[in-house]
Amino acid sequence: MFQKLLFAKIQEGLQSKSLNEEIAKVLDISYDAAHRRTSMKSKISLDEAVLLANYFDLSLDSLTGEAYSGYVSMEKTSEINNEMNLEEYFRNSYEALASIVNNIGFQILYSAKDIPLFHLLRSEELCRFKIYVWLKLLDKNFRNKSFNEFYPKLSTIQSANKLADIYNHVSVSEIWDVTTVNSTLKQIHFYYKASQINYEEAIKLCDSLKELIDEISTRVVSKKQEFNVYYNELLLMNNNVLVFNENQQMLFVPNTMLSYFKISDKETCMEAKKYFDKQIMHSKLLNASGEKEQNQFYNKVMKKIEALAQLIKAENVLDFE
Repeated sequence: MFQKLLFAKIQEGLQSKSLNEEIAKVLDISYDAAHRRTSMKSKISLDEAVLLANYFDLSLDSLTGEAYSGYVSMEKTSEINNEMNLEEYFRNSYEALASIVNNIGFQILYSAKDIPLFHLLRSEELCRFKIYVWLKLLDKNFRNKSFNEFYPKLSTIQSANKLADIYNHVSVSEIWDVTTVNSTLKQIHFYYKASQINYEEAIKLCDSLKELIDEISTRVVSKKQEFNVYYNELLLMNNNVLVFNENQQMLFVPNTMLSYFKISDKETCMEAKKYFDKQIMHSKLLNASGEKEQNQFYNKVMKKIEALAQLIKAENVLDFE
């Protein structure tokens, strides 16, 4: 079924040209061998399918979805084991998004289980901290390295900043709960208690997080249509990201802590869009809310950050008694 559909799609683009001649040329095989493939007498290999799809600018993902109901092709990002891998992750993520959002009319929908990566990477201190946390968990050589000993390479920071800059060029809608900040708060406290972050650094990270929430709040209050934050108290977020316009779409689904599956199958992406729409329908658009509702959400988040700062201060006092 897939092979027949692939050749049918190729034939559509060839118009009056000979299908067999074109297949023979692309695969560097004889006319008879090409005919056996187009007549379904011989099966094409995966390598041949990829060659044909690339040459004729076809998406194997979409063809697989059309050919086999219930099956979706996806691309998985590479494993991250060190800072070089992480820098490559930033570059590849940028390229994957930039190839889409540079077109007109694209939007990003972000189900924010954690603070969206793009925000964290814009903050100098939080960017350094998150890179530290990721490498602590992924790179065995980071086991005993403290935060004050770690400074990412300039090229890593530049790649991270370039990825973060994507958010400045596309319409974004994020769905938050007050628990969206929990993961970052837990990481700060964990590494403080583990003596990997000292007291001054922990308080500085809390202050940086407050500054970030202030910045996001200011953008919300400005009510500019290119950045919207929805407050949802009912549904659990999952860090899924959907990038789309009328003609193209891509869904990013978390796999491990940083890696993700990248899906361009139209039907799957539209199903994700419908689910996002349901989340939004049960959410409160803070940009369009009154000052009372905006402040309630803002204060809840800020109280969480302040509570951690006070806890760290209290634990620091106890450590010296």
